[in-house]
Amino acid sequence: MTGAVLIADDHPLFRQALSLAVQRAVAEARIIEAGTLAAALRAAGECEDLKLILLDLKMPGAVGYSGIALLHAECPEVPILVVSSAEGSAAADEARAFGAIGFLPKDSDLAVIETTIAAALAGRKSRASASNQPEDSVREAVAGLTPAQLKVLLAVLDGQLNKQIAYNLGISEATVKAHMTAVMRKLDVSNRTQAALVARSLGLDLKH
Repeated sequence: MTGAVLIADDHPLFRQALSLAVQRAVAEARIIEAGTLAAALRAAGECEDLKLILLDLKMPGAVGYSGIALLHAECPEVPILVVSSAEGSAAADEARAFGAIGFLPKDSDLAVIETTIAAALAGRKSRASASNQPEDSVREAVAGLTPAQLKVLLAVLDGQLNKQIAYNLGISEATVKAHMTAVMRKLDVSNRTQAALVARSLGLDLKH
């Protein structure tokens, strides 16, 4: 495989460990590192040959599963493998629901990480949950939001008003309203409060 692998984690030593795992799995892969979600999004948007993203859920700038959702929206064709200290099968299921192809605990053996990375690069997903709950379709809708729509939704979850959101994102209030209209349509709700409640019910703003 020729191409790049993005390692997004705020701990330098763990990034180094993941770099080693990637090199052992695919020696010719080019490695890009990012210590914040903003840096990861920037790198993902600029890299034309990105083949895989290794992502920590607790990246600075991320809230809950927003890192997965934003990177998936930015690069929908690039597989995202979550390597996180979040515990329990629920975290793994949620990660997959928002666009990840797999989930690995950070305390996994290096050999397991290498094998999973190789499988992800080969296009194979790790074992998925058998869940088929009603909220799955709503999670798919959230995963289908554009990066701009997700940023606006996350700002709404943070309690920001349209004027604040516009200022922070460098866009007009009219654009903020347009994005929220699109979000509400995709989530099948009638106002921003309902949109925020839907997002929270799916764990999008939960901290892991």
